[in-house]
Amino acid sequence: MKVVILCGGLGTRLREETEFRPKPMVEIGGRPILWHLMKIFGHHDLKDFVLCLGYKGNLIKEYFLNYEAMNKDFTVLLGARSTMKYLGEHAEQDYTVTLADTGAVALTGARVKRVARHLHGRFMVTYGDGLADVDLRALLAFHEAHGRLATVTTVRLPGRFGVVDTTSEGRVERFREKPTHEAWVSAGFFVFEPGVLDYLTEDDACTLEREPLERLVEAGQLMAYRHEGHFLPMDTLRDHQALNDLWNSGKAPWKVW
Repeated sequence: MKVVILCGGLGTRLREETEFRPKPMVEIGGRPILWHLMKIFGHHDLKDFVLCLGYKGNLIKEYFLNYEAMNKDFTVLLGARSTMKYLGEHAEQDYTVTLADTGAVALTGARVKRVARHLHGRFMVTYGDGLADVDLRALLAFHEAHGRLATVTTVRLPGRFGVVDTTSEGRVERFREKPTHEAWVSAGFFVFEPGVLDYLTEDDACTLEREPLERLVEAGQLMAYRHEGHFLPMDTLRDHQALNDLWNSGKAPWKVW
């Protein structure tokens, strides 16, 4: 089964990092967040990827073209017949990665539609900037059981600030540090049947999260898988630092491999 990763956005809220590289190439612990994301899928034996490239996509292409040299020891024989010999194996040796240019300004729905030629049967879609410890086997079992065209993974909306409960006179009754609200939000990690592609167009303005998903809702074809674990998006510089802190402390919840 193919895993489509959306890698083409501008990442404007993380401009300190994305001015010079695409967001999926921003590093956590010395590795691109894209590497971490692919390792999550690989752990669940999902190793066939289609990357939807856009903004500075050439840097993602260069990363994979040089992947062997950047991740393994090698010996170089210099001279007129220079050769290179890679030494040992790396853990991603069975991965297949298709890199597809889906346009500089296309939105998410258009990007997925433009890689339709690379997709055969059921496929997954996720964003190139969010990490989670989602049980992908359980997600796929849920999708198969309900029989609809699409499944979206949802997580509880975390609070950004502490909440102070007070009386009408202003006396503090309780302080709650960053409570979790009952609202559930999309974390990506979609599972789609091929019929979902009929809801998409190649128009640059086609946004997966708007009309296509709204039409799937109206048709009763979208189900939500509730993930009770961790979901860690990288939207801001603060998020980026928090992800690095978790990785460096050895407490990264997404490291399931």
